[in-house]
Amino acid sequence: MNVQRLSCLLTLACLAMPAPAQNAVTVYAGARSGSGFKQAASPNDAIDMNSSAAGSLAIEWPYDASRQLQLFASHQRTRLDLGATASPRELPLNVTYLHIGGLNYFEGTVGTGPYVAGGLGVTVFDPRLAGTSSRVRGSLNVGLGYQWSITRALALRTELRGYATFVRSSGSFFCSGGCTVSIKGDALTQVEAMAGLTFGF
Repeated sequence: MNVQRLSCLLTLACLAMPAPAQNAVTVYAGARSGSGFKQAASPNDAIDMNSSAAGSLAIEWPYDASRQLQLFASHQRTRLDLGATASPRELPLNVTYLHIGGLNYFEGTVGTGPYVAGGLGVTVFDPRLAGTSSRVRGSLNVGLGYQWSITRALALRTELRGYATFVRSSGSFFCSGGCTVSIKGDALTQVEAMAGLTFGF
């Protein structure tokens, strides 16, 4: 085996190796669904939240050989279906999660194989309708994912993540100086399937 061929094989082997623990940025695209709101007035029917696309960004840094800390932000533009007899019938709504948490890789090495994710933080609800105002509530997330190393600085992820937000409103959740819509709820739950690219540095 000549030197050139040996050099090529060593280079390919290095590229195939999982990346060592390092700082990383992950960009996700996904689809999110779920709800938990109800009409404040009788018969208190459930209010559907439209399933829609969501985008997420995560900044990660090493904690130890198998774990990373993570700063996670995710944004969705959706609509609440207020019912056929309501006026207005829909409420455009932006839902943003801001969480601090981490990843734990089952196989013991950061950057490759299956992992569990989680975090705590806040949910920002931003209704886009006159007579409503934004609300911030505490929330958490948990997820399962898998990461494939492409090179030492690039990886592909697939992930399923669930969110829970503690709303605890009895009927005036988005009201601002006059109640355009009347919504209540104890908790909002959502599930998101997403794929992402991780860039190590």
